[in-house]
Amino acid sequence: MKQVIVVNEELNLPRGKLAAQVAHASVASLVSSEAEQQQSWFNVGMPKIVLAGENLSQLQELYEKCQELKIPAYLVQDAGKTVVEAGTVTCLGIGPATPEDIDKITGTLKLLK
Repeated sequence: MKQVIVVNEELNLPRGKLAAQVAHASVASLVSSEAEQQQSWFNVGMPKIVLAGENLSQLQELYEKCQELKIPAYLVQDAGKTVVEAGTVTCLGIGPATPEDIDKITGTLKLLK
């Protein structure tokens, strides 16, 4: 089991804002998953990977693939109190799910640098 967070790199978020948005994506995606998936993920140490997404369009496309494959996912929309406008999609949380299932969706993406 693993979880993947895809960051909307088009936004060039400051590090602190980026960290908060990744945390939102991780928690929200976890909450949208089944209890069995959650427990399996906890049991293996809650592995997660943060990947770079090109833009909003790519995050939406990945989210739709998750919906088709019935993989838990959550698009984070910012509240707009600091860096970006309200409703801006900053991250996509995917999983927890099996690495094989998640890799079908995100296998070609690069690690966030």
